[in-house]
Amino acid sequence: MQSIKYSKLQLYSLFTLRVLIGWYFLYEGLAKVFTPNWSAYGYLIDSKGIFASLFVSLAENPEMLSMANFINTWGLTLVGLSLVLGLFTNIGYVGAICFLLLYYLSHPPLLFAEYILPAEGSYLWVDKNLILMVTMVVLLLFPTSKIIGFDRLIFRKNIVRSNKL
Repeated sequence: MQSIKYSKLQLYSLFTLRVLIGWYFLYEGLAKVFTPNWSAYGYLIDSKGIFASLFVSLAENPEMLSMANFINTWGLTLVGLSLVLGLFTNIGYVGAICFLLLYYLSHPPLLFAEYILPAEGSYLWVDKNLILMVTMVVLLLFPTSKIIGFDRLIFRKNIVRSNKL
């Protein structure tokens, strides 16, 4: 196995970034868990861009909307826990990338696109979802959880076992 060497500043910077983004996902998920009758309906029905019909059809189908609500609520929560704890982070990063891609495609930052919820700023093509998505890819390439996180404990045991065989 390849040895990963970071300076302390690099390691703690990447670790801090992972935990902060994890907290963001965790809080978004828990806010939905603890909000009675929360639904993605309003967000999906307000979709714009070339995939709008897909997202609107999800909102209009009660079974699909129920599934989307469940996946969104618990998926965000699990992704957040994964990143905060440094536990199965590769799965967490891929999950985060999938969520962010869907959010980006549902509400792309296009010229003249007006959404019900006000934007946090003025965007053209690049918004926080795209920036977070690229950040998740970068963090995936720098596996700090194997140094600071529960992945360190899990993968160390697997390495020890394979060496004994």
